[in-house]
Amino acid sequence: MSKYSEITTELKDLAELCKKNTTINPELYAKYDVKRGLRDISGKGVLTGLTEICEILSYTLVDNDYVPCEGKLYYRGIDVEDIIQGFINDKRFGFEEVSYLLLFGELPTKEKLDEFTKLLEKYRELPPSFVRDIIMKAPSKDMMNTLARSVLTLYSYDEKADDISMENVLRQSLLLISVFPLLSVYGYQAYGHYYYGQSLVIHPPKEGLSTAENILYMLRPNKKYTELEAKILDIALVLHAEHGGGNNSTFTTHVVTSSGTDTYSAIAASLGSLKGPKHGGANIKVMQMFDDMKKNIKDWEDEEEVSNYLSDLLNKKAFDRAGLIYGMGHAVYSISDPRANVFKQYVKSLSVEKGLDKEFSLYEKVERLAPEIIARERKIYKGVSANVDFYSGFVYHMLDLPMELYTPIFAIARITGWCAHRLEEINNAGKIIRPAYKSVAKIKKYVDLDDRNDS
Repeated sequence: MSKYSEITTELKDLAELCKKNTTINPELYAKYDVKRGLRDISGKGVLTGLTEICEILSYTLVDNDYVPCEGKLYYRGIDVEDIIQGFINDKRFGFEEVSYLLLFGELPTKEKLDEFTKLLEKYRELPPSFVRDIIMKAPSKDMMNTLARSVLTLYSYDEKADDISMENVLRQSLLLISVFPLLSVYGYQAYGHYYYGQSLVIHPPKEGLSTAENILYMLRPNKKYTELEAKILDIALVLHAEHGGGNNSTFTTHVVTSSGTDTYSAIAASLGSLKGPKHGGANIKVMQMFDDMKKNIKDWEDEEEVSNYLSDLLNKKAFDRAGLIYGMGHAVYSISDPRANVFKQYVKSLSVEKGLDKEFSLYEKVERLAPEIIARERKIYKGVSANVDFYSGFVYHMLDLPMELYTPIFAIARITGWCAHRLEEINNAGKIIRPAYKSVAKIKKYVDLDDRNDS
């Protein structure tokens, strides 16, 4: 073990000292009315900004009281379910159209959409030798780390990297939206080659293909994919493209952008946020939980056996013993997550094509039983429903996407939302975002070095 990764006794002792002197009494949060995590006592987010990009509806006002309702998600005021139904009816891909809508605030005409798609194709190219010199050298075991490092390195190739005019930030945004699939897929190829000895296959993107099609085209050695596979991946990208200004990674975009920094630094910070298992990495936990479930439940059709396993999850007797049923519940939605509802319609079709309809039935069973068990075991009656992560991991599994790419796929979609919010923050140039933290430390006197004693 190298000196950079070894945890010595000295470090352990210093860590204990750090814990001792950084522990804050939880009662003080209530005493000073601190909205911990920028959430009020009911769990709803504290209002910190205004946006026109996205609206999330999870409560409705009834007799001066907010009551949970069926979840709705609006991109620039348009119901995302209607958006998806629109391009499904026209038998076309939708991520590029949604990117245009989020960035520019209106739906494009056919001519404008064609022009925009060609513009993304123009930018879908990395600098000469970037793949060899940056991605292939010192590959990371985590693709989000690879992605963030690549984004920061692109700063060095940009002659106007620090220019934060709207025109230049838009150019940088289009570039990043275009190259994120390349950075993610090539990063995974390098990872598989250097850590597992897999054959190194690098396919350049193909002109005329959608973002979803190009991901599958570049990732698979034979470049082959079915129409249904590409369409469902496209829907996944649309559903993950944006989710309001308050989610952790997008709020990070606003915070870092408000400092006046460059686009590459702002997006790298957002990637760092998305990497966290409480945010973008959640669908991996769902997949791992179901893998454990399938190993330990003898009869997937037996509702009692499935219910007992779910109860064991909540009581820290199964899987990772964290006391959670992953994929159930959301910080915003209670009755339903509209993204999960939309996803589910198409997941069933893909499960039939892949011969995994029994697995899909197990997912449906867990989705139906989990809220009842959570209500009983945790005394939570406000409503708990499946979130988008519940089905997205299963979709990626059916698409034969490696688990290492689950969170980068999220990033490939969400980069559009981040860029839209960065442009909005710049255009409305307010003050640097600086919430207050109250110090609860005791005032102490300085003691000379020779007079100090270990306590």
